[in-house]
Amino acid sequence: MTDQPSQRSFVSTGQPVDELAVAEIKSDVLAKLRLAIGKEASQATQQDWYHAAALTLRDRIVHRWLTADKESYDAGRKRVYYLSLEFLIGRLFTDALNNMGLMKVFETALGDLGVGLMDLRKCEPDAALGNGGLGRLAACFMESMSTVQIPAIGYGIRYDFGLFRQVIVDGWQHEYPDVWLSFGNPWEFQRPEVVYHVHFGGGVEHVDDKGRARAVWHPGETVQAVAYDTPIVGWRGQHVNALRLWSARSPDPLKLDVFNSGDYLGASAEEARAEAICKFLYPNDESPAGRELRLRQEYFFVSASLQDLVKRHLGSDGQLRSLSQKAAVQLNDTHPSLAVAELMRILIDLHNFRWDEAWKITVATLSYTNHTLLPEALETWPVELFERLLPRHLEIIYRINAQHLALAEQRAPGDIDYRASVSLIDEKSGRRVRMGQLAFVGSHRINGVSAMHSDLMKETVFHDLNHLYPGRITNKTNGITFRRWLTLANPKLTSLLREACGDAIVDDPTLLSSLESYVADGAFHQKFRAAKHHNKVQLARLIGERMNIRLDPSALFDVQIKRIHEYKRQLLNIIEAVALYQDIKDDPQANWVPRVKIFAGKAAASYRYAKLIIKLINDVAEVVNNDPAIDGRLKVVFMADYNVSLAETIIPAADLSEQISTAGMEASGTGNMKLALNGAITIGTLDGANIEIRDNVGADNIAIFGMEAGDVMLRRKQGLDATDIIHRSPRLARAIDAIATGAFSPGEPGRFEPIAHALRHLDHYMVSADFDSYYAAQRGVDARWQSEPAWTRASILNVARMAWFSSDRTIREYADDIWNVPTGPVAAAPVHAQRA
Repeated sequence: MTDQPSQRSFVSTGQPVDELAVAEIKSDVLAKLRLAIGKEASQATQQDWYHAAALTLRDRIVHRWLTADKESYDAGRKRVYYLSLEFLIGRLFTDALNNMGLMKVFETALGDLGVGLMDLRKCEPDAALGNGGLGRLAACFMESMSTVQIPAIGYGIRYDFGLFRQVIVDGWQHEYPDVWLSFGNPWEFQRPEVVYHVHFGGGVEHVDDKGRARAVWHPGETVQAVAYDTPIVGWRGQHVNALRLWSARSPDPLKLDVFNSGDYLGASAEEARAEAICKFLYPNDESPAGRELRLRQEYFFVSASLQDLVKRHLGSDGQLRSLSQKAAVQLNDTHPSLAVAELMRILIDLHNFRWDEAWKITVATLSYTNHTLLPEALETWPVELFERLLPRHLEIIYRINAQHLALAEQRAPGDIDYRASVSLIDEKSGRRVRMGQLAFVGSHRINGVSAMHSDLMKETVFHDLNHLYPGRITNKTNGITFRRWLTLANPKLTSLLREACGDAIVDDPTLLSSLESYVADGAFHQKFRAAKHHNKVQLARLIGERMNIRLDPSALFDVQIKRIHEYKRQLLNIIEAVALYQDIKDDPQANWVPRVKIFAGKAAASYRYAKLIIKLINDVAEVVNNDPAIDGRLKVVFMADYNVSLAETIIPAADLSEQISTAGMEASGTGNMKLALNGAITIGTLDGANIEIRDNVGADNIAIFGMEAGDVMLRRKQGLDATDIIHRSPRLARAIDAIATGAFSPGEPGRFEPIAHALRHLDHYMVSADFDSYYAAQRGVDARWQSEPAWTRASILNVARMAWFSSDRTIREYADDIWNVPTGPVAAAPVHAQRA
């Protein structure tokens, strides 16, 4: 596997290496090689050495993990349970080494054994447990909960193949299984004794139990959830939490009588059906079978997780009335919304609570993070599917809804439209259960993930629910863990920051502010630019190895790395590249800034339009990169199979960060934070956390363009036809014509006609409407780039003013306002007023 170049090294602590510790690591690695791998050093492959080193490190983590767990239980501390369908944890080896403070010791010990630490790092695949920002946020939050010493468990699914491995063939995305578990996973502990039964289908019987009505669910199918635990290490290794992932299996893996009859495939059909639950992240839900599988996935992990945490609570507290005092359950997005109905089922059906008391416990225990304003992402399920798959839960949801609508009637008597708006059942679209509304009604706190997003939630998707339950919506702006996204990903910059701001900067990001004293220091500017240039050389080498494209590291590296979606507007970026290409060809002697546009990201397998955008990017790249007339002043690169490890190489090398979503549609973003922290200047709309980044780094140190959210809503009301806009913009018209008429697809001239038609007549995402503003902002970026001191000053100030975006700060806010749990001492930077 091609990866980060082996020349990369990590930040030295400046402390001498303990020779005894080195000798102990060497001895333990060799012992693991023999006793756990079953090989002598002379026979070991790189993969064997990696597993031996990982197991050696894991042993040191486990001691702290078990100690922290025991201490928190002995103290009766409240625990956080974080439910997420994604955990994009990336590679754990160097991350854990960094957090445990053992990087240099292991590097030295392995070097003495003739093994390179970076070579071993390449042996570890990225864990295929997520796709984009949602999963990476969950990973940052898990690490920060360990760092600020909150006892916590993350719950999710142990996917066999994740989303998919993206391969680009002739410019088109192709999807293949991501076989990340093919060599095993040294970080996980299988818990075969931790098994829960998750039920589906069947029917519900209502019985009289000593004068009290009780529901008995007679399921038609049972699947077993088996636990796998992965330790998540906090900074300095002071606290370790667990990520518990569930794998599905059938209670009856082989029907022997069917097998003996000769039906060998049919004998294991139940096992195959059960295991399908944990095969892939986000199965294609275009078909009824795909929709059913996705609902089965969501209920499977929610049920197993709630059964597990209830068992834990009963083991330590003995009764469930105190559940909300000792357990905080966070629903990360709408996928775990079934926790509302499932916790009610557990309390009422299994533990005989009366409805009103069970409801109080449920609402006090659960809280919900909303990550999107897109209606299609606020999941809904057909009542028919729900009734067939989860009949008891549908009954519970109906009763919750009846109680909820009674409250709505009190607040707005006779207002049928109001009740329809807040109802948990959408009666207008074929009767569907609305999961976002269920999560809202069943949680005591609902948070957005940026200030703008939280305000828009109140004004748009949850307007009426906010009126019905005032005070529930709060804001918790996202953050990132600086340990991975600065210290580990960018050792060159981190060394410089430690030199300038002191070694304590790795513990206290607020010290980044002292960097501001260097903004006029020419010698520091030179060192800062040298660190960035080093990272760009590394990325250019990687692109050369993977794609055989030669890049000039002195060019402006313009980066857009994120999931491919229309609202994220990769299309706007590539159209600007077409227009720039045409302008360069018109006037090749002008003083054009050399620029490399770097794209990376996956389109959902069923998202045909997004896949067509990927094809357009690659087709434009094919023409632009091979045109000698522009003398290499513009390059376009699409890097396949974007993941955490690739991000760790791209982000430190980026000069410009593309955060260009349609205003009002990006909830927050975290890539914007990672790139700014590493010195990239943001070009973006006033959307999501871009607003708070502007407020922190200063309006002069970011490039803002385009319509604001209110303008977008007004424009949509007026109509989506962009013919007049394009007529007033000859540059845009020429770029669209080139795309539409086959300038970049000569073998198939009409290939991109659907894109051209949308740009002209269905401009829902305001690509055409924002083009001229975006193009002008890009030329402003060029002008700043040509003034090296001005660019470096802005880049330094981006780094210096990003401390507030630490996920430690975010988690501390969750702990104080939502979870009511204490945290360890972690400093946080104040939000700057808007500054130059």
